[in-house]
Amino acid sequence: MKGTIRQRLTVAVVSITAVMLTLLVLGFNLSLRSSLDGDVDRLLQARAQATLDNVDLENGKLEVNESSDGGVEDALVWIYANGKPLETPQVGSRLDVTAASLAAQGSGERDDADSDTRLLAVPIVQGGKEVGTVVTGVSLDPYERTADRAAVASVVLALIMLILITITTVLVVGRALKPVSRMTEEAANWSEHDLDRRFNEGEPTDELTKLAATFDTMLDRMAYMVRHERNFSAELSHELRTPLSAISAEAEIALRKSRNPDQYRKSLERISEQAKDLTRILETLLDVARSESSAVPEETVDLFDSIEAAATGTRSLADQYGIAIELERPLTDPKAQLAGDKFQRMIAPILENAVTYARSSVSISVLTSSRMAQVIVSDDGPGFTREDIESAFEPGVRGSARRNQAAPAGTGLGLALARRLARANGGEVSIGEAAGRTEVTLSVPLALGSAT
Repeated sequence: MKGTIRQRLTVAVVSITAVMLTLLVLGFNLSLRSSLDGDVDRLLQARAQATLDNVDLENGKLEVNESSDGGVEDALVWIYANGKPLETPQVGSRLDVTAASLAAQGSGERDDADSDTRLLAVPIVQGGKEVGTVVTGVSLDPYERTADRAAVASVVLALIMLILITITTVLVVGRALKPVSRMTEEAANWSEHDLDRRFNEGEPTDELTKLAATFDTMLDRMAYMVRHERNFSAELSHELRTPLSAISAEAEIALRKSRNPDQYRKSLERISEQAKDLTRILETLLDVARSESSAVPEETVDLFDSIEAAATGTRSLADQYGIAIELERPLTDPKAQLAGDKFQRMIAPILENAVTYARSSVSISVLTSSRMAQVIVSDDGPGFTREDIESAFEPGVRGSARRNQAAPAGTGLGLALARRLARANGGEVSIGEAAGRTEVTLSVPLALGSAT
């Protein structure tokens, strides 16, 4: 069935109501006619019994003690003795013929269609012998008029009820569905122009409040997706601007005038470094986007093995700067709830940053508590000033502390990307100081069964 929900509900309710009213009208009229038919039979039996009480047998002949009609104007009573009428009412000859025929049978009931009368024959028994017959009659016309009027009245009443129910259904359904239409229009409008608007109908207690809660949840998801897309686009534009600008500037300087092969080589090396930074930024941003849009990762990583691998990858840089890397093995072997390559991308820039600023040593330790593991990377470098701590995680911002003399100028993206990727996977990166050493702590969620 096509049409709106309002139309379908209205048609369904009206159709069911019409069927029910039809059945009720039919049942009522059939019951009424059956009741009236029973009343006629009881009246005939009562008149026949009253007539029998007034008939006696004297000297072998039937005698009527008093008038059998009992003073009732429309009483129809026939008394027959041996087939001959002793008493008859003043009616048409056709009804007399029907009464005589019924009396000849001795007992029974018959309806005369021409006069619309019902007749009942009852035998007169005296001394165990049938000596005559009493025939009584009742006009069916008043009963049929009553039944016909009741039928018309019931049909009219049913039609009035059907009209009232239809009007009520249209109003009730329209009023019930009006909030749904309003909520749908508002939700569509909000999703396009205002991502922060909500219905806020409170705890869902009925269908409408449940629908409002569902709409609010849907709008929250849509708002999150839209903001996520906008933030990703903004971050992508912001993060890529620095390396792209550096690549473009280096290329323009190299092409501005002719140079010798060594100068071109140095320019290409700088462009290559910027391209590597660009690739690393893109990979990190894509990892962040995938982490924020996916459920809890099913992969786990052995923290100590991954830290060892990251430390091994940084040792060549540490040896170049003359920095010793000390790794403290934890008492247990905790596992983190994230992929190994993501953990490497978090810890690698932290280690490189520590080696770059350390004077002589970098130490790595692991602590576990509750549902988190803390990888603490400390160095004996100059540390962070208050201003450096506030801006350390801003993309493209380099600290004011003195770097290792052999270290090239950084891009200011390492800690910023490490924190963004950590937060996207339920972790955090923070900066602190203990025992005169600078500490950068990477917190990651422990895998199930690894908490201590």
